[in-house]
Amino acid sequence: MKQDLGTVIREQQHITRRQKISLAWALAWPAIMSQFSTIIMEYIDASMVGSMGANASAAIGVVSSSTWLFWGVAFASIYGFSVQVAHAVGAGDREEANSIFYQGVKSVEVFGLLIAIIGMSISNALPKMLGAGQELWIDASRYFLIFSAAIPIGIISGICGSCLQATGNMKTPGVLNVLKCFLDVVFNYFFIFPTREISVLGLQVKVPGMGLGVPGAALGTVAAEVVIFLALIYVACIRNQFLRYDRKISYRIRKEVLKKATSIGWPIALEQGAMCGAMVVTTGIVAPLGSVAVAANSFAITTESICYMPGYGLEAAATTLVGQSMGAGRPDLAKSFGKIATLFGMCIMTGTGILMYFACPAVLGFMTVDPSVQALGVSVLRIELWSEPFFAASIVAAGALRGAEDTLVPSLMNLASIWGVRITTAALLVGKYGLVGVWIAMTAELTFRGCIFLIRLFTSRYWKKK
Repeated sequence: MKQDLGTVIREQQHITRRQKISLAWALAWPAIMSQFSTIIMEYIDASMVGSMGANASAAIGVVSSSTWLFWGVAFASIYGFSVQVAHAVGAGDREEANSIFYQGVKSVEVFGLLIAIIGMSISNALPKMLGAGQELWIDASRYFLIFSAAIPIGIISGICGSCLQATGNMKTPGVLNVLKCFLDVVFNYFFIFPTREISVLGLQVKVPGMGLGVPGAALGTVAAEVVIFLALIYVACIRNQFLRYDRKISYRIRKEVLKKATSIGWPIALEQGAMCGAMVVTTGIVAPLGSVAVAANSFAITTESICYMPGYGLEAAATTLVGQSMGAGRPDLAKSFGKIATLFGMCIMTGTGILMYFACPAVLGFMTVDPSVQALGVSVLRIELWSEPFFAASIVAAGALRGAEDTLVPSLMNLASIWGVRITTAALLVGKYGLVGVWIAMTAELTFRGCIFLIRLFTSRYWKKK
């Protein structure tokens, strides 16, 4: 098992259950650590902004679902190429993997520029469209403008990281993401707060700052993203054996590659658009409840994210394992990897949900000093934590199915679940139960979604595809 992943999958006649679990974990833990560092960064960001009051937190919270929508749709274009890279690596075709990667870089950058232009054009009107109070409009619109402008950089970083993972290299993107989180905190400290004096070991030290407040949080994240963008370009295009630039290989965009990328990617874009669009609608449902409810909703979502970070780590591992197995012509092995990774994720996220049930008061207390925001955030989060095992099933199973190119039906399942269950139930319950009703709807929807994804994982026809 010390051979590279592609060799193990292509050449071994039999891989035991223990070896499969070991492979899944070996690929997943760097991604989990990457997710963990991202969540810690979000916690620290939230605490920095939260120190400026509920309005500052609400300004970011009101557009956060829109940032997820735009980034989710942009990132969906990456999967169509990274899955093909995984298949080529599994088949042992280095030249094809390399060619697909650079065709992907060209294609997603054009798409990223288009998404960025759309985002910047609506940034000024977006907070008002979402029903936010007038006191939040300026900060929220500036935050979203800066975020949108940085999408072309983020999407290139995304395809480099995703394709590195597709080759089996999970560690480098994970380490660089940890570094990005550290840099984000440093840059945020400079951009958000004004120049001030702090006490260090009894000495007064003057710390420079720009005092930009909420827009400074966006600028700090963009500055960190630029540094990591350069690092990922270097690792992917120079260091990686499958992806490094080779003048002998043609990088002309081929119709069949683009067509396959589109067939894989557009359902994911639909899924991301549907899910994140539903979050935008949910924000519109929550916004009239006031700044305390908006801030509590945002902080509770951020707090809950630490529970599902193992799920997204295992999702990335499942996509790589299944993709390379399918590329090597071993669909039975691919299905086995998908089931093992999903069960693994359900067990881990059940544990993180139990821990967070008891830890959430302290975590929310770290992010905001407002007692009313803390109390409401804890009460709604503890409702949703009961659905973590099913949330895990939907996350990891989706990654496994993606590696097998099964994206359309899972995307439609997500669309039906979040719009048919979450939005309708939230709209019915919010009038009587307020924010609590919205989170009851979320819990019901996540449970339903997990169940239907488990059924799809076991019955998908793509496991028989050669």
